[in-house]
Amino acid sequence: MGTFEQSFSLVSDPRTLYLTNALKDTVEKVDYTLTYRQGLTCILGDVGLGKTSILRLLNWKYEDNKDYITTLIPMPNFQSDFAMLKQICGDFRIGVKRSLYEQQKLLESWLVEQYEKGKNVVVFVDEAQKLKPRELELIRLFLNFESFDHKLIQVVLVGQLELRDKLLDSKNKALYSRVFAPSILAPLTLEETKKMISFRCKIAERDNPFTDEVMDTIYQVTKGIPREIVKICVYSHREAKGTVTSEIIYKVSKLMEAIDEEGTNTKGNNSPHIIQPNVKSKTRKQKAGKR
Repeated sequence: MGTFEQSFSLVSDPRTLYLTNALKDTVEKVDYTLTYRQGLTCILGDVGLGKTSILRLLNWKYEDNKDYITTLIPMPNFQSDFAMLKQICGDFRIGVKRSLYEQQKLLESWLVEQYEKGKNVVVFVDEAQKLKPRELELIRLFLNFESFDHKLIQVVLVGQLELRDKLLDSKNKALYSRVFAPSILAPLTLEETKKMISFRCKIAERDNPFTDEVMDTIYQVTKGIPREIVKICVYSHREAKGTVTSEIIYKVSKLMEAIDEEGTNTKGNNSPHIIQPNVKSKTRKQKAGKR
């Protein structure tokens, strides 16, 4: 794939995602939901656990499948539920109507056409904890579009644990009851941490510069959070310029903690920060609404 720093980039690149058994189970749950048109599933997890990477992996998988029509909303920052509906329809190359009701009817009619053609329509939503009440209600409405046997549109919501709190709210009871086979991501174990580091080194076609003892230390200071593991690996490798020791790991960890704390306590954008390696990821052009 390239250099060590490219393989340990913080970019959410599915090619560098190490699939633990838990992540494989998550993919299988989403696969089942979409294949059997169950309507709605969720992937939940705290910050840094790889939610966006797993979402992009799923999106790439299905956007290249001729039996699926997909779109990905990377950040639901809409002024209204109507604006959200119009963007989804736009991604699917459906016309724009003057009212929310007319737009809903147009989408429903289009979904019926796709179903009759054997197409499965999927909407992926990242950062779904940002969805507002009326947008969650719009998703509930989507799930009313169905044949006798199947949902006409499938929705995959990916978000922080705040999304779970929203779904558990009594106002969203009707939507929560329709969630099929949700997944909650967890930090890596020590063994998974070591395998993830070795996996990324293999991608970089480099020998693993971290000994078992050092990887034990990495796990200790990162608590198994993938994003923190990646950060401390790349920064400690840069700091060491050779052999990485546990002392270097502790040093880099304290520096990262101090910088994070200072960034939290400052309101401006002028606080110092560790610079992410200048890596340009080879991304694929999104093919939302591909037919």
